[in-house]
Amino acid sequence: MTIHVWWLFAVTVFLLSATPGPNMLHALTRSVHLGFRRAAPAFAGCLSAVFCVLVLSAAGVGTLLAALPRLFDVIRYAGAGYLLWLGVRAWMAPVHDAGEAAVVGPGMTGWGVYRGGFLTGISNPKLLLFAAAFFPQFIDRHAAVAGQFAILIATFVGIESFWLLLYGLGGRKLARLIGTPRMKRLFNRVTGTVFLGFGAVLLRGRS
Repeated sequence: MTIHVWWLFAVTVFLLSATPGPNMLHALTRSVHLGFRRAAPAFAGCLSAVFCVLVLSAAGVGTLLAALPRLFDVIRYAGAGYLLWLGVRAWMAPVHDAGEAAVVGPGMTGWGVYRGGFLTGISNPKLLLFAAAFFPQFIDRHAAVAGQFAILIATFVGIESFWLLLYGLGGRKLARLIGTPRMKRLFNRVTGTVFLGFGAVLLRGRS
C-alpha cells in the first residue's frame, strides 16, 4: 500500500465519518445531557464498536454474512430494533428544569454510558459489510496483508475519534442554548425522530 493509496483512504473515511449517523448523534445527545467529560465513556463505547466491526470485517466475517442473508437479516433486525428503542426513549423522556434529561438516568454509571455507546455503534450491521467491501480496494495483495489492515483500521478509528470528539464538543455548546424545558423537550423529540428514522431505514434496507 503506497502513501498515495493511504491518503485516498484517509480522505474518503474523513468525509464518510463526518456524515451524521447513529454514532455522531449519540455522541451529541450524551454530551448535551451529561456534559462533555461525563459523556466520554459513550465516545469510547462507539469507538470500541467500530474497532470490533472493522476487525471482524478484516477477518472475513462480512463475506460470511453476505453469503448467509438470513443471518444478516437477524442482525439487521436486532440493530434496527435497538435504534427504534432509542428513538422512542428519547421522544418520551420527561424534562426537568435542572440536571440530566431522563434519557440518561440519574444513577447511570460510566459503564452504563459506555455500554450505550457500544450498543449504538454495534447496532449498524451495514458498517460490517461496508468495511468488508471497502477495505479490499486499498489492500496490496502482493504485500503483507495483516500490516495493511492494521494501518487502515488505526486510520479509521483515529478519524472516527476526531469526529466523535467534535460532535461531543458541539453538544456541550448546544446544551447552553437549550436551557429551558421547552427547548430540551424539542431537542429530545428531534433526536428521537432521527433515531427512529435510522431504525426505519435499516429495516427497509436489503440484505
